[in-house]
Amino acid sequence: MTSELPLIEPLWPSLPGVRALCTTRMGGVSQPPWDSLNLGDHVGDKLDDVVENRSRLARRAGLGTGRLAWLNQVHGTRIVEAEPGNLNRLPEADASFTRDPGIACVILTADCLPVVLADRMGRVVGAAHAGWRSLCGGVLENLVEAMAVPPDGLLAWMGPAIGPGQFEVGPEVRAAFLAVDPRASSAFSEAGARPDHFMADIYQLARQRLQSAGVNAIYGGGFCTVTDAARFYSYRRDGQTGRMATLVWLS
Repeated sequence: MTSELPLIEPLWPSLPGVRALCTTRMGGVSQPPWDSLNLGDHVGDKLDDVVENRSRLARRAGLGTGRLAWLNQVHGTRIVEAEPGNLNRLPEADASFTRDPGIACVILTADCLPVVLADRMGRVVGAAHAGWRSLCGGVLENLVEAMAVPPDGLLAWMGPAIGPGQFEVGPEVRAAFLAVDPRASSAFSEAGARPDHFMADIYQLARQRLQSAGVNAIYGGGFCTVTDAARFYSYRRDGQTGRMATLVWLS
């Protein structure tokens, strides 16, 4: 890592030809409240600054700016394949996968959970934007299915997201998860500040959904975007703010 662009890399077993990373908020040119490595072009920041930040990221990753597969994320469950023919478009989806070396699947977040998946054999990688709506709706299961390799051959890494001590949700969120899997009850506690609200552990919910899909090699978690203001953007904490990027690609 360089001091110019601090990055987070997954702590998982070395995989042949697989690269993954997550940015922090440091190392860019954006001004407050987007300071400084804002990579979201939809949050009110100056477009020129976002373009420069994305160029810095591409250079740091050793990729061309045209090799980053950005998405128009809508808190849904649609999956797209990132390939040379669609890199100039902005698909409406919340996860992507690729089998093409040198193309990076990219997810933007600022509290929602980014999840990276990689085939142990280095043949296919994918990334998902797993906010609670997408997670509950099955975005991780859809991505596992789309990657078309045995689930027990996949590794998953969970990047920075809102921590369980900060993620207060209403009863409708808990009910939605329990309607899909009653085991989800263990990811909710009744310690919310407001009556009839709950504290949710999005990392535990994601682990449960990955395990249900057959993925058992799961790494990461333990971050909190809300409390770690020096490193991470947080929409819940700040409202108007920037976005981090989580990338995975085949080298």
